[in-house]
Amino acid sequence: MGSMNRLSSSDRARILQLLCEGMSIRAIERTTGASKHTIIRLLNMAGAVLGAYQDHVFRDLSCKRVQVDEIWSFCYSKELHAKRLKDRPEGIGDVWTWTAIDADTKLVFSVLVGGRDSNYALGFLEDINSRVSGRFQLTSDGWQAYDSAVRWTFGDEIDYAKLVKIYGAPVNVGPARYSPPVCIGAKATVVRGDPDPAHISTSYVERQNLTMRMHMRRFTRLTNAFSKKLDNHANAIALHFAYYNFVRIHKTLKTSPAMAAGVADHLWEMSDLVAVVEAAERKPGKRGPYKKRAGANA
Repeated sequence: MGSMNRLSSSDRARILQLLCEGMSIRAIERTTGASKHTIIRLLNMAGAVLGAYQDHVFRDLSCKRVQVDEIWSFCYSKELHAKRLKDRPEGIGDVWTWTAIDADTKLVFSVLVGGRDSNYALGFLEDINSRVSGRFQLTSDGWQAYDSAVRWTFGDEIDYAKLVKIYGAPVNVGPARYSPPVCIGAKATVVRGDPDPAHISTSYVERQNLTMRMHMRRFTRLTNAFSKKLDNHANAIALHFAYYNFVRIHKTLKTSPAMAAGVADHLWEMSDLVAVVEAAERKPGKRGPYKKRAGANA
């Protein structure tokens, strides 16, 4: 295929499709003949452009039930090993991805990549507030950083509840040591407002975590395809959600989340994503990444 500048639109669509279906960069290199560096450059350009596009169009959303969660991954090395580095580069170690999903349309409309402290929680909820119009019900897990962030961002203008799951003791011996602990119960707690008890749930956003792990090789557990640079990691996430929101048909909705939310008027194909990227490529000016804080290796 040659360099990225010589890739045709169909070649770009094919590479991006393979990335969105969870294939590793090395596997795509073997399958398509494009070099690793060409694939990474395309990934970063597409992720930055499509992230900025989603940032622009996901506004004035009429969500009624929003679920939020954080999913762990790492960049270059896990936190335990990163702490031992004398000159630790920025963006190395554990990385958390905060996601917000509309429980009705399944649109993932807010994504933040970085740490897991109160500052990130505040920035994440402020972003949600800038995108959703009107009062809505919010459900999170029991992470304590949400408490002050919700209070500072929304006050009493939303209905907020926590769902804290209770897990059994992990098994550290035999084959079961690779399995997550078993959930043995859940406790719902009303924090602010008057949330509907029937809709205090994080099921959709947790299912989205599984989709991320299945469709992004970087998130696969026990993988050797983890991200080496935070820029690449954030751009891969932006590309994933562009594909998920606009192209991939949700089995329950029978359409894409973007169409269900009224953001798109037709079901997109991968060629439509490529068209957005190529249109931005022809425009002068700098393209920024999608909601990335912090931080060609993969």
